[in-house]
Order: sequence, then structure tokens, then C-alpha cells
Amino acid sequence: QVQLVESGGGLVQAGGSLRLSCVASGSIFNINGMGWDRQAPGKQRELVAAITSGGSTNYADSVKGRFTISRDNAKNTVYLQMNSLKLEDTAVYYCNAYIKEDGLGFRRYWAQGTQVTVSS
Repeated sequence: QVQLVESGGGLVQAGGSLRLSCVASGSIFNINGMGWDRQAPGKQRELVAAITSGGSTNYADSVKGRFTISRDNAKNTVYLQMNSLKLEDTAVYYCNAYIKEDGLGFRRYWAQGTQVTVSS
């Protein structure tokens, strides 16, 4: 079975940095797009950043210039470097990936979520 496991969340002061990591494991044949969404209390889940297997990236306007998404295909890992963090970046961050298992089509998988809290 495929599993996504996140790490790197926590508490940081405004203006600080955090790096999130997400590793995919299991019976993986191929991984297509990977990305990060987030959900703040009382708000809808929103896209933060996404990256294709070829390295093309897409960012929410609110994080452009501050966050950087990257991936290591050899390690089935996606990263989110978050700099100049703001109070409004406080949310649960969810890693996701389109993964093809042996003998099956691509399916979107989600990690369990990691809390990022930015304090003043």
C-alpha cells in the first residue's frame, strides 16, 4: 500500500522559516504531480504549491516569492521551504501526490497533515 508521511511542521515566529518534507512509500510504480495544500481554521482547503514530475511549479499568489516547492524523484520526496512566514500561514499542511501502483492507474494520495503555527 502507498503511504505519504510528512515531517517538519511546528511553531515558528513571524518572519521565520520552516521546511516541510513528505516521503511516499509502498508499491509505487510512478509518481506524477506532487504538492501541498493547507487548511486554516474556519477556511476551505487551498492549494499552496504544486510540482510536476518534470519540475514545473505552481504557487498560490499568497506564497509566491516566500515558499519554494521541490522534489527528489529518486527519494519519492517533496519539500516545501517556507520563508518569511506570516501569521496567516498558520494552517494544517497536507502533502499530496498522484501515484501509480503496479497494475493500477494513477490515484491521488494524501498525507495525514502537519500543523504549522506562526506566532507574533
